[in-house]
Amino acid sequence: MNQEWNDFLLQQGFAADFEHCGNLLDEAKAATIVVPLADSALIRASGEDNAAFLHNLMTNDVTGIPADGIRHAGFCTPKGRLLATFTIWHEGADLWLKTAADVQPAMLKRLSMYILRSKAKLHDGNAERVQIGLAGPQAAAALAALGCTTAPGTNQVVALDGGQALGIAAERYVLALDLAAAKAAWPVLQAHATPAGLNAWRLRDIAAGLPRVVAATQEQFIPQMVNFEAVGGVSFKKGCYPGQEIVARTQYLGKIKRRMYRVAVDALTTAGTDLYAPETGEQSCGNVVIAAQTGANSSEALVVLQASAFEAGEVHLGSSSGPALAFLPLPYAN
Repeated sequence: MNQEWNDFLLQQGFAADFEHCGNLLDEAKAATIVVPLADSALIRASGEDNAAFLHNLMTNDVTGIPADGIRHAGFCTPKGRLLATFTIWHEGADLWLKTAADVQPAMLKRLSMYILRSKAKLHDGNAERVQIGLAGPQAAAALAALGCTTAPGTNQVVALDGGQALGIAAERYVLALDLAAAKAAWPVLQAHATPAGLNAWRLRDIAAGLPRVVAATQEQFIPQMVNFEAVGGVSFKKGCYPGQEIVARTQYLGKIKRRMYRVAVDALTTAGTDLYAPETGEQSCGNVVIAAQTGANSSEALVVLQASAFEAGEVHLGSSSGPALAFLPLPYAN
């Protein structure tokens, strides 16, 4: 994160890890929230071949992203395992990629290795923009106060002074702004929304069934395991990309044996934690994808499980005798 932005937010009362600003549990219940997205980072792709270059690497169609559109995509190993998930959009001739902060440095280096003769260049976008999340019934009013008269629809992007606003779901937006614009916007947004930490934002990702790969879960999931096709993160019509053969074969020829589910559990947990079921004994049957705290000793999470374990209905966190998971609905079929 930009150090000046980091210092500014600490002065606003945020915890050093940005998990909360005030009371974490009160923030989780707030109707409208404004959140510094400190666990996300940006890459900017420039050059006349930038879209074609990324298109050849990602699970989704990058060349077909509309000028005012947003698209989810993943980058896989040759074995079809996700190394990162991205949200991608245009700004003029450039493309922006939003990903988890703890994988961004390695992904910037790895993607750059594929450029070769392409007329494309990748930049560390964190030096240029900071990110703010805005969600809830007053979110559109907050955007209007910044001069955005028409809030972006889902998977749309609109220009703002000093950057852009992305519509990622109903009443849910991400602002990518230069530092001066972000500092000026903060008190305006705060007048319409409760300042909240990353925990409150993850809870909304979990409710939306929106996965993301972090360092603790790299190379654990093929895209369909985290329901990535259900949220528009995979195209089965585009050309080849690393791992494409395995992803396509899984979709068309094999049964997907692991899927992602939303759960509640009377314990605190983190991404990557192993899960266990009676049928698998002491062998893990899945992992936590993302988690957020809902009480003093309770969480909600997105988890990847063997489908048979889900169907049996008994899954435990951390060990075969750990706390039992309670399954919650997702907003789409899986």
